[in-house]
Amino acid sequence: MSALHQDENEEWVTSRIESWVETYKKAMLTPVILRLVATHQPVTVAALTNFLVAATGWQVTERGLYRTVKRLQDAGFLNGENIDAPRTGAKRKELTLSPLGGQFLAGIDTNLIQLPTNRSPAE
Repeated sequence: MSALHQDENEEWVTSRIESWVETYKKAMLTPVILRLVATHQPVTVAALTNFLVAATGWQVTERGLYRTVKRLQDAGFLNGENIDAPRTGAKRKELTLSPLGGQFLAGIDTNLIQLPTNRSPAE
C-alpha cells in the first residue's frame, strides 16, 4: 500500500471515529446527566458541569447543558427547585432526580452492554 493511500485511509478512519464520538456524546448525554444528578443530588447546574467534565472529559457549553437540563425537566426526569444563593441571595436551581427519571435511568442501565475486550487467540 502506498504511503499516500495509507494516509488517506488514516484520515478517513479518523473522520469516522470523530463522527461516531459526536453521535455517542449526544446519545449518552441524557443518561450521564441523570446518573450524575442521582449521585450528587441536590446539585446546581454549575456543579453538574464540573462533575460532567470530571466524569467524561467532555466539554459542553453552558447553553447546551441548560437546554438539556430544561428538556429533562420538561420530560419529568428532573426536578428543579429555585434556592437563594449564600451571600448574594441570587436564585440558583438545585436539581434532583424525579421518580420517573429514576425509572428511565434504570431502564437505560438494564439495556447497556459492555463491549468485549480484545483477547489473544490463545485465550
